[in-house]
Amino acid sequence: MNIVILDGYTLNPGDLSWRKLSEVGEVTVYNRTPNNLIVERAVEAEIILTNKTPLPKEILAQLPKLKYIGVLATGYDVVDVEAAKEQNVVVTNIPAYGTHSVAQMVFALLLEHCQRVQRHSDAVRAGEWTNHQDWCFWNYPLIELAGKKFGIVGFGRIGYQTAQVASALGMSIIAYNRQQREVDLPNFQWADHLTDLLKEADVISLHCPLTPETEEIINRDNLAIMKASAIIINTSRGRLINNQDLADALNNGVIAGAGLDVLDVEPPSASNPLLSAKNCMITPHISWATKEARGRLLDMAVDNVKAFVAGAARNIV
Repeated sequence: MNIVILDGYTLNPGDLSWRKLSEVGEVTVYNRTPNNLIVERAVEAEIILTNKTPLPKEILAQLPKLKYIGVLATGYDVVDVEAAKEQNVVVTNIPAYGTHSVAQMVFALLLEHCQRVQRHSDAVRAGEWTNHQDWCFWNYPLIELAGKKFGIVGFGRIGYQTAQVASALGMSIIAYNRQQREVDLPNFQWADHLTDLLKEADVISLHCPLTPETEEIINRDNLAIMKASAIIINTSRGRLINNQDLADALNNGVIAGAGLDVLDVEPPSASNPLLSAKNCMITPHISWATKEARGRLLDMAVDNVKAFVAGAARNIV
């Protein structure tokens, strides 16, 4: 099998190994592939692995030997799946590899807002504690999470893992999901309507997929019904949020803060209003990127390829 990896660097910048994939066929790894080189690099490929390099219909039509596309992520919108089906090309993804890492990132963002660890550390290094007249000081309000209400929009694997952590911190949970089920957590409740959650929650964490119904679910109208002390965390999809509406809400004190690991365009343009919004922490889409999570992703990607070659493809989208 001729295997081409179009953009391997993000998944494996050198701290993991492609060796197991080499057991399946001849592997060519490109760190990154610009759009104008996709066909040139993949024209002989029977198997392609891609993370964010797009494979639209017009590209797929120029890859006659292609039999399989493995998306190195859970989301697979970089591939024209219908066009792939028309060419009898199997497309797979990687579900549930980063559950713990993404939930961990939710609380990294939230706790930074509550404790301002980095800013206080910077102040200490700048001599502000040394020169302070009291035995301690703080430059920002400090927030205790115990007893507050944690709202979760989208209650799949990551939403549930996030709820478990929030519960361990002494928070009550309110969740909104298309389908409700029995949940064995203390102080848990379902919200029948999204607006109920938005009104009640002190923290709102987004874990829903991007669909026409959820696009820009965080907008001017929904922000207006939240508590002035509310904090929004987004580790899901950037387009769940209207950038300008959230920036305006932060700058005008409609809500207290936001922690974002995803944006609608990545990398963002310099004109994105969230880059200069008050109390808005932005990280560069790293919630999935712990070495442990990337190792699971790579192992699952190899297993997907092996299953396909063996005639028992799995994780087909």
